[in-house]
Amino acid sequence: MTLVSSAPLFIAQERGYYREEGLDAELVFFRAAQPVAVAVAAGEADFGVTAFTAGFFNLAGQGALKVIGAQSREEPGFDFSAYLASNAAFANGLTGPEKLPGRSLAITQHGSSFHIMAGLLARKLGVETKTIRMVPLETLQNMQAALKTGQVDAAILPGHIATELDRAGEAELIGWVHEWTPYALGGLFTSTRNVERRRGVVEAFVRAYQKGARDYHAVMNKRDAGGKRIFEADAEPVIAIIAKYTQATPEAIKAGAPYIDPEGRLDVGNVYEQVALLKEEKLVDASVDPARFIDLSFISGHFNLPR
Repeated sequence: MTLVSSAPLFIAQERGYYREEGLDAELVFFRAAQPVAVAVAAGEADFGVTAFTAGFFNLAGQGALKVIGAQSREEPGFDFSAYLASNAAFANGLTGPEKLPGRSLAITQHGSSFHIMAGLLARKLGVETKTIRMVPLETLQNMQAALKTGQVDAAILPGHIATELDRAGEAELIGWVHEWTPYALGGLFTSTRNVERRRGVVEAFVRAYQKGARDYHAVMNKRDAGGKRIFEADAEPVIAIIAKYTQATPEAIKAGAPYIDPEGRLDVGNVYEQVALLKEEKLVDASVDPARFIDLSFISGHFNLPR
């Protein structure tokens, strides 16, 4: 599935930024995050942009991958991932994310980005992650179906899906992840082999990626004087590019377009926090050290660096 969070890749391809850097880039899409990491580690793909997961961290921890930049992040004021309650659960008091402990929550799989979001919320609420009963359902489509039929109490879904479910009366939108736990959703990464043997190619790809990210930022991250997000006429060409790859409507894109850093800078400390959380839950090996797989040398200005 192609999501708006990978927009810099699409923009760079459509506007010829890879070609300008001397790269003949082909975009290859996968239906889940883990196969992206596996393909890059195996040398079947040169770069990857996807969400962080337990599987990703375990593979990176083995020395196969290097995170060199950011994908997107949950940033206050930018609706992206939403908490939804089933109609039955909402009627029974599930009116906000703080009431998720003791309830069931649809996720794709244990260790997924949805699991991480639930775990970060549990930490903020001061409870153990296991108090939120996570139900792995493999796909977003299965999650939606379980939510609409009341088989689960809640789900976390991308904003463009969440707003449509809420508008149709099929579920209740009860909050946004950025309001509770801003976090680094995913990263731009390559193989350790590429970093060591093809540094010039990696640098060229990063430059093209940053050009795409800057184009997105210029028109998609705008807010008015009151802090409300706005989409003006100059956003339409970028929205059209995103629609081409995601098959989403312009309205859906606007409803769930994440914050994307214009330089691809990473919230490094939050990646450390995600790894620590998943280690506590025995989903990431105790030997995994983010310092060994995060390479800060390709992009300047990464923030929240551990001391």
